[in-house]
Amino acid sequence: MNRGTLNVLKPESLPTSSTNPKHSQFRYLFYVTLSYSFSVLRPLEKVIKKRGGEVAWFIPNGSEAEPFLQDSDLRLQTVGQVKAFDAHATLAPGNFIPDFFPGIKVQVFHGFDSGKKGKFNIRGFFDLYCTQGPNITQGFSAINDGTCEVVETGWAKLDPLFTLHPNTATYQTEKPLILYAPTFSPKLTSTTQLFQHIQQLVENRDWHWIVKLHPKATQEEVAMYKGLACDKLKFVETGDIIPLLQAADVILSDTSSILAEFALQQKVVVAFNNRRPEPWMLNFQSASELEHELEKAFDVEADLLAQIKSHCDAIHPYRDGLSSERTLDAIDRFVRSGNGHLKPKPLNLLRRFKIRKKLKYYRWR
Repeated sequence: MNRGTLNVLKPESLPTSSTNPKHSQFRYLFYVTLSYSFSVLRPLEKVIKKRGGEVAWFIPNGSEAEPFLQDSDLRLQTVGQVKAFDAHATLAPGNFIPDFFPGIKVQVFHGFDSGKKGKFNIRGFFDLYCTQGPNITQGFSAINDGTCEVVETGWAKLDPLFTLHPNTATYQTEKPLILYAPTFSPKLTSTTQLFQHIQQLVENRDWHWIVKLHPKATQEEVAMYKGLACDKLKFVETGDIIPLLQAADVILSDTSSILAEFALQQKVVVAFNNRRPEPWMLNFQSASELEHELEKAFDVEADLLAQIKSHCDAIHPYRDGLSSERTLDAIDRFVRSGNGHLKPKPLNLLRRFKIRKKLKYYRWR
C-alpha cells in the first residue's frame, strides 16, 4: 500500500493532446467508494493504458479506500474536476454511481451472486452492465427494462487470478493454509460465532490462517481478529485479494461472493450458514462442526470437485485472462454508438439526492 502524496488533478491542469502525446480518443473515470473496487479496476486500468487511453479516479473524501491509491494515480477530488476531465465512460464496481458524472455509466460489479437480496436489480443509474458469466447475464437480461444494455464480458477482477501474482509467495506456507474471509452483513457474518473455534484451531491444529475482513467490518471485529495474529495466523488489510486466493488451499466464509471467486481455481470452499447452500460448497450450520468440515476440505472427494467445475462454468467460463479486454471493447463500442437507443431512466429522486448530498453537489446536471 502506498500512502504517499496523491496526484490530484486540478481543472486548470487538464491534459490535452498538445501536452500529452499519448492522449487517447477516450477517457475513463473510475468511481470508487470501497477498497474492494481496486482489484476490479486495476486490470481495466492496465488495458486502458496499454491502448493509450486516460484514467482518472474519484474517491469521496474520507472513504476507507483512499489509502489504497498510488502516487501515480490521477485523482479528481471535486465534481468540477470530474466535469473538466469529461470522461467518455464512468465505471463503478458498486451499486450506485452519480448520474451527473460525464460519459456513459458502466457497472463492472464487485462480486458474484451470493444469494443476498437485491443482486438482480436495475436501479436506473447504469447504461451498460458488463456481466461475468451466463447466470448473471441471464438474471439481468430477464429484468432489463430497456434503460440499459447487458453484455457478457467476463469479470476483469479475475484476469490476474489465472496468472501467478508476484505477491502470492509472500503468503504461501508449507502447512495447510486457510483463508478466512467473512461478509460484513450483521445477519450473515460468521465473525462472532466462529471466533472461539478459530482461536482453538490456531492453538491446537497445525494449520495456518490468513484473515481478511470486509472493508465494512466493525472496529470490534477487526480488534478481535487482529488479536489472534501470530506465527500461524496473519491478519491482512489489502485492496488486492488475488494473492490471498492463490496462496490459500481452502477458504472459509459464510454468505459471500468470494466463495465463488475462490472456487474458480478448482479449490474447495467451506461456508458457515450460507444463505443459499449449493452442492459445490461444504456448508455447515453449527460452529462446533468447523474442524470436521475443514478436514473434509483438505481430503476432497471427486464428486465435490465435479460440482465445483460445473458451477464455475456457469458463473465465469472465461479462463483466458482477457475479460478486461472484452469489457473495454464493450465500453468503447457503446461510447461510439451512443445511448440514444435506450429508454429514459426513472427519476430515482431520493437516491439522486443522497448522492448529491454526499458529494455536496446540488445541481441537476
